[in-house]
Order: sequence, then structure tokens, then C-alpha cells
Amino acid sequence: MKNVTDSFVSLGHWPSAGSFGFNTDILATNLINLSVVLGVLIFFGKGVLSDLLDNRKQRILDTIRNSEKLREGAIEQLEKARARLRKVEIEADQFRTNGYSEIEREKLNLINSTYKTLEQLENYKNETIHFEQQRTINQARQRVFQQALQGALGTLNSCLTNELHLRTINANLGMFGAIKEITD
Repeated sequence: MKNVTDSFVSLGHWPSAGSFGFNTDILATNLINLSVVLGVLIFFGKGVLSDLLDNRKQRILDTIRNSEKLREGAIEQLEKARARLRKVEIEADQFRTNGYSEIEREKLNLINSTYKTLEQLENYKNETIHFEQQRTINQARQRVFQQALQGALGTLNSCLTNELHLRTINANLGMFGAIKEITD
């Protein structure tokens, strides 16, 4: 430390003989040089450094503002998306409910139409059975009538003699003649 103070003291006692010499004390010369460089830097660089720091501060503030705007926009979009999601969920629930209701309604309609179809088929079956019964009864009547007629003709043919046959014909012709006279 003594060398440092000696170097400052020795600056004041330089001979004015015009000789130029080198100070070989490295610590003393470095401190002086650093002091001068720092003084010059502070004096001249103060404005530049201040401008650089102000510009950097402004860019950081602009970035923060932009980030805040983006954040607000993102929050707004998120809220809109959430609102749309809620709306879509409500619509999906309504569709699901309406779908279940529609399925139940279609199920009941199908059951009702099946019952109606079964009733119609039952009616058609009953009508067909009734028709077939009537046709069978009519066929049986016709057979019975034919058999009775054949039996009656057989009986008449075996019982009728020519004379009885002629009298029956004359009686029938007489009845036809009387009916004709009444109608004329």
C-alpha cells in the first residue's frame, strides 16, 4: 500500500527537466489508468448507457404489455370456448333426451302398428274362415240338395206310372194356364 501512496506523492515531485520516464510500479499505474478510463466512461458513456437501458426498459415494458394483451385475448377466447362448450353440451343433452324420447315414441308407434297389423290379420283370418265355412256349408247344401233331388227323382220315377205322369203334367199345365190368365 505504501507504494500506491508513494506513486501519487511522486507525481507531484516530478522534475521539470523535460525528461520522460516510465513508472514501473504496475499497481499504481493500473489504478490511475482504470480511474481515468472509468471517469471518461462515466462522463461520456452515461448518456449512451442511459439510452440503452431506457430502450431496453421500453422493449421489456412493450413486451409485457403485448403479453398482457395476448393473455387477455387468450382468456377471452378461452371463455368463449367454454361458453360454446357449455352450449354444445346442453344441445347434446337435449339431442340425447330428444333422441331417447323419439326412440320411445317410435317404439310405441311400432308396437301400436304391430298390434293393428295383428288385428287386421286376425280379422282377415276370421273373414277367411267365415268365408270358407260359408262356402263349405253351401257346397254341403248343394250336395244334400242334389242328393235329395236325385233321391226324389228316383222315388218319383219308380213310383210314377205313365198315367200318373200324364195327369201330373196336365195338372201343372192347368196351373200354368190359370196363372197366365190371372197375369194377363
